[in-house]
Amino acid sequence: MFRIIYGDDRASAAKAVESLLGANYEVFEGEDLTLGDLPSIFRGLSLFGAEKRKILLKNLGENAAAWEKVIDYADTEHDVVIWEGKIDKRSVGYKRLKAAGVEFKEFAETQAPEARMVFQVFDTAWTDGARAVKMLEKIEEKQDPYMFFGLIVTQAMKKFEGRQGRKEVAVLKELAKVDMELKTTSFEAWLIVKSFLIRLSSI
Repeated sequence: MFRIIYGDDRASAAKAVESLLGANYEVFEGEDLTLGDLPSIFRGLSLFGAEKRKILLKNLGENAAAWEKVIDYADTEHDVVIWEGKIDKRSVGYKRLKAAGVEFKEFAETQAPEARMVFQVFDTAWTDGARAVKMLEKIEEKQDPYMFFGLIVTQAMKKFEGRQGRKEVAVLKELAKVDMELKTTSFEAWLIVKSFLIRLSSI
């Protein structure tokens, strides 16, 4: 089975290729391949003398004929990564690959969160953490969790200006705790942020 990576964050995608294939691997430009080339790539012997080949196929989606047929080689014994810039989810090739359960991994450029959107999530979490998490899940894929949390802290400071009641003090302490957790633990950052949003209404 091979894996497919894609997206506009090419630096992260390149790191993924290195992690999956190591330093030494064969590279094929998908646009230049014919259907007759596929058996030798997926079934052929290694150029480096090893039994198992490491192969990077680039931009195969630009070659419609090969893209449609590549699923026929999903049982290859070699380590194969297909690296695409963009994926046409309307294509026959994509639909065949998804139906067969081939793994797709997207690497999207993160965007700086819009302050208004972050403030809406924070204000919602003040009374309904579960709803705030659902709002966040619609946008998190292309956001940076650390920048997002930083804007939450900014919003809290503005919201609490001149107000130092029990809840405000408790929330500020919780924010400090979450900030430290983001900096020092190995837990997935978005899970930490979501957990805070869920807890906020009951603090």
